[in-house]
Amino acid sequence: MEKGFVFLDEMLRGVRWDAKYATWDNFTGKPVDGYEVNRIVCTYAAARALLEARKQAAALGYGLLLWDGYRPKRAVDCFLRWAGQPEDNLTKERYYPNIQRAEMVAKGYVAPQSSHSRGSAVDLTLYRSDTGMLVPMGGGFDFMDERSHHAAKGITGIEAQNRGRLRFIMESSGFEPYGFEWWHYVLRNEPYPDRYFDFAVA
Repeated sequence: MEKGFVFLDEMLRGVRWDAKYATWDNFTGKPVDGYEVNRIVCTYAAARALLEARKQAAALGYGLLLWDGYRPKRAVDCFLRWAGQPEDNLTKERYYPNIQRAEMVAKGYVAPQSSHSRGSAVDLTLYRSDTGMLVPMGGGFDFMDERSHHAAKGITGIEAQNRGRLRFIMESSGFEPYGFEWWHYVLRNEPYPDRYFDFAVA
Protein backbone atom coordinates (compact mmCIF):
# COMPACT_ATOMS: atom_id res chain seq x y z
CA MET A 1 0.00 0.00 0.00
CA GLU A 2 1.16 3.54 -0.74
CA LYS A 3 2.49 5.64 2.12
CA GLY A 4 -0.23 7.86 3.55
CA PHE A 5 -3.00 5.30 3.06
CA VAL A 6 -4.69 2.98 5.55
CA PHE A 7 -7.34 0.27 5.79
CA LEU A 8 -10.29 2.03 7.39
CA ASP A 9 -11.11 -0.87 9.69
CA GLU A 10 -7.68 -0.40 11.30
CA MET A 11 -8.51 3.19 12.32
CA LEU A 12 -12.29 3.12 12.71
CA ARG A 13 -12.83 0.24 15.09
CA GLY A 14 -16.26 -1.29 14.66
CA VAL A 15 -16.94 0.46 11.35
CA ARG A 16 -19.24 -1.39 8.95
CA TRP A 17 -18.30 -1.80 5.32
CA ASP A 18 -19.25 -3.72 2.20
CA ALA A 19 -16.69 -3.07 -0.55
CA LYS A 20 -19.10 -3.59 -3.45
CA TYR A 21 -16.48 -3.58 -6.21
CA ALA A 22 -14.66 -6.50 -4.60
CA THR A 23 -17.86 -8.55 -4.95
CA TRP A 24 -20.32 -9.62 -7.65
CA ASP A 25 -22.86 -7.16 -6.21
CA ASN A 26 -22.16 -4.06 -8.32
CA PHE A 27 -23.25 -2.53 -11.62
CA THR A 28 -20.66 -4.46 -13.66
CA GLY A 29 -21.96 -7.76 -12.28
CA LYS A 30 -18.55 -9.06 -11.20
CA PRO A 31 -15.49 -8.15 -9.08
CA VAL A 32 -13.66 -5.14 -10.50
CA ASP A 33 -9.97 -4.94 -11.43
CA GLY A 34 -7.81 -3.77 -8.51
CA TYR A 35 -10.12 -4.93 -5.70
CA GLU A 36 -8.51 -8.09 -4.37
CA VAL A 37 -9.99 -8.04 -0.85
CA ASN A 38 -13.27 -6.81 0.61
CA ARG A 39 -11.86 -3.92 2.63
CA ILE A 40 -11.94 -0.13 2.33
CA VAL A 41 -8.75 1.92 1.90
CA CYS A 42 -8.38 5.69 2.06
CA THR A 43 -5.84 8.34 3.00
CA TYR A 44 -5.02 8.93 6.64
CA ALA A 45 -6.50 12.41 6.26
CA ALA A 46 -9.83 11.01 5.09
CA ALA A 47 -9.78 8.36 7.81
CA ARG A 48 -9.27 11.01 10.49
CA ALA A 49 -12.20 13.00 9.09
CA LEU A 50 -14.34 9.86 9.10
CA LEU A 51 -13.55 9.42 12.79
CA GLU A 52 -15.26 12.77 13.34
CA ALA A 53 -18.13 11.77 11.05
CA ARG A 54 -18.61 8.54 13.00
CA LYS A 55 -18.67 10.52 16.25
CA GLN A 56 -21.28 12.95 14.92
CA ALA A 57 -23.40 10.13 13.51
CA ALA A 58 -23.26 8.25 16.81
CA ALA A 59 -24.46 11.32 18.70
CA LEU A 60 -27.58 11.28 16.50
CA GLY A 61 -28.15 7.55 16.91
CA TYR A 62 -26.57 6.39 13.65
CA GLY A 63 -23.57 4.49 12.36
CA LEU A 64 -21.71 4.65 9.05
CA LEU A 65 -21.69 1.93 6.40
CA LEU A 66 -19.03 2.38 3.70
CA TRP A 67 -19.23 0.97 0.18
CA ASP A 68 -16.06 2.38 -1.36
CA GLY A 69 -13.06 4.55 -0.64
CA TYR A 70 -9.81 4.58 -2.59
CA ARG A 71 -10.37 3.22 -6.11
CA PRO A 72 -7.39 2.06 -8.22
CA LYS A 73 -7.10 3.71 -11.62
CA ARG A 74 -7.29 0.25 -13.19
CA ALA A 75 -10.78 -0.09 -11.72
CA VAL A 76 -11.84 3.17 -13.38
CA ASP A 77 -10.44 1.89 -16.67
CA CYS A 78 -12.43 -1.32 -16.12
CA PHE A 79 -15.62 0.75 -15.70
CA LEU A 80 -14.91 2.62 -18.94
CA ARG A 81 -14.32 -0.59 -20.88
CA TRP A 82 -17.50 -2.08 -19.45
CA ALA A 83 -19.55 1.03 -20.34
CA GLY A 84 -18.36 0.71 -23.94
CA GLN A 85 -19.50 -2.88 -24.33
CA PRO A 86 -22.84 -3.97 -25.85
CA GLU A 87 -25.79 -4.08 -23.46
CA ASP A 88 -26.47 -7.48 -21.87
CA ASN A 89 -29.23 -6.30 -19.47
CA LEU A 90 -27.77 -8.25 -16.54
CA THR A 91 -27.63 -5.24 -14.20
CA LYS A 92 -29.55 -2.58 -16.12
CA GLU A 93 -32.88 -2.84 -14.27
CA ARG A 94 -31.26 -2.48 -10.87
CA TYR A 95 -28.62 0.17 -11.57
CA TYR A 96 -29.48 2.19 -14.72
CA PRO A 97 -33.01 1.46 -15.90
CA ASN A 98 -33.59 4.87 -17.47
CA ILE A 99 -30.33 5.44 -19.36
CA GLN A 100 -28.22 3.50 -21.80
CA ARG A 101 -24.97 1.93 -20.70
CA ALA A 102 -23.09 4.12 -23.17
CA GLU A 103 -24.53 7.27 -21.52
CA MET A 104 -22.98 6.66 -18.09
CA VAL A 105 -19.90 8.77 -18.72
CA ALA A 106 -21.70 11.66 -20.44
CA LYS A 107 -24.28 11.86 -17.64
CA GLY A 108 -21.63 11.97 -14.91
CA TYR A 109 -22.20 8.58 -13.28
CA VAL A 110 -18.90 7.07 -14.45
CA ALA A 111 -15.89 9.42 -14.61
CA PRO A 112 -12.83 8.97 -16.85
CA GLN A 113 -10.82 10.19 -13.85
CA SER A 114 -12.34 9.44 -10.47
CA SER A 115 -11.83 11.44 -7.29
CA HIS A 116 -11.77 8.04 -5.58
CA SER A 117 -8.38 7.36 -7.20
CA ARG A 118 -6.95 10.30 -5.24
CA GLY A 119 -7.72 8.38 -2.06
CA SER A 120 -9.93 10.79 -0.14
CA ALA A 121 -13.40 10.11 -1.58
CA VAL A 122 -15.89 7.79 0.09
CA ASP A 123 -19.26 6.25 -0.75
CA LEU A 124 -21.38 5.61 2.31
CA THR A 125 -24.75 5.66 4.03
CA LEU A 126 -26.25 5.66 7.51
CA TYR A 127 -27.71 2.85 9.60
CA ARG A 128 -29.66 3.06 12.85
CA SER A 129 -27.54 2.18 15.85
CA ASP A 130 -30.44 0.61 17.72
CA THR A 131 -31.59 -1.78 14.98
CA GLY A 132 -28.63 -1.95 12.58
CA MET A 133 -31.01 -1.27 9.70
CA LEU A 134 -30.00 1.03 6.85
CA VAL A 135 -32.01 4.24 6.76
CA PRO A 136 -34.14 4.82 3.63
CA MET A 137 -32.44 7.15 1.17
CA GLY A 138 -34.81 6.94 -1.78
CA GLY A 139 -32.49 4.82 -3.91
CA GLY A 140 -29.60 2.42 -3.59
CA PHE A 141 -25.87 2.73 -4.06
CA ASP A 142 -24.80 3.36 -7.67
CA PHE A 143 -28.37 3.84 -8.88
CA MET A 144 -27.65 5.93 -11.98
CA ASP A 145 -30.69 8.15 -12.19
CA GLU A 146 -31.86 11.66 -11.35
CA ARG A 147 -33.45 10.09 -8.27
CA SER A 148 -29.92 9.80 -6.83
CA HIS A 149 -29.23 13.54 -7.16
CA HIS A 150 -29.14 15.54 -3.95
CA ALA A 151 -31.94 17.75 -5.23
CA ALA A 152 -34.02 14.83 -6.52
CA LYS A 153 -37.77 15.10 -6.75
CA GLY A 154 -40.04 12.16 -6.10
CA ILE A 155 -38.47 10.90 -2.87
CA THR A 156 -40.33 10.98 0.43
CA GLY A 157 -39.85 13.57 3.13
CA ILE A 158 -38.17 11.00 5.39
CA GLU A 159 -35.77 10.00 2.61
CA ALA A 160 -34.91 13.65 1.97
CA GLN A 161 -34.33 14.19 5.70
CA ASN A 162 -32.01 11.20 5.84
CA ARG A 163 -29.99 12.47 2.89
CA GLY A 164 -29.80 15.86 4.56
CA ARG A 165 -28.67 14.26 7.83
CA LEU A 166 -25.86 12.38 6.09
CA ARG A 167 -24.86 15.54 4.23
CA PHE A 168 -24.79 17.55 7.47
CA ILE A 169 -22.61 14.93 9.16
CA MET A 170 -20.17 14.72 6.26
CA GLU A 171 -19.92 18.46 5.58
CA SER A 172 -19.41 19.11 9.30
CA SER A 173 -16.55 16.59 9.22
CA GLY A 174 -14.70 18.20 6.31
CA PHE A 175 -16.22 16.55 3.23
CA GLU A 176 -17.93 17.99 0.15
CA PRO A 177 -20.92 16.34 -1.56
CA TYR A 178 -21.27 15.35 -5.22
CA GLY A 179 -24.54 16.63 -6.65
CA PHE A 180 -25.37 13.55 -8.75
CA GLU A 181 -24.84 10.93 -6.01
CA TRP A 182 -26.23 11.28 -2.49
CA TRP A 183 -23.70 8.70 -1.18
CA HIS A 184 -20.48 10.26 -2.59
CA TYR A 185 -18.26 12.67 -0.60
CA VAL A 186 -14.74 14.02 -1.12
CA LEU A 187 -12.50 15.38 1.62
CA ARG A 188 -12.41 19.17 1.33
CA ASN A 189 -8.66 19.47 1.93
CA GLU A 190 -7.53 16.23 0.33
CA PRO A 191 -3.78 15.55 0.57
CA TYR A 192 -3.29 14.40 -3.06
CA PRO A 193 -5.55 16.64 -5.17
CA ASP A 194 -3.56 16.09 -8.37
CA ARG A 195 -2.50 12.42 -8.08
CA TYR A 196 -4.38 9.38 -9.32
CA PHE A 197 -3.09 6.16 -7.72
CA ASP A 198 -3.22 2.63 -9.13
CA PHE A 199 -2.04 0.27 -6.38
CA ALA A 200 -4.40 -2.66 -5.77
CA VAL A 201 -6.57 -3.00 -2.67
CA ALA A 202 -4.88 -6.15 -1.44
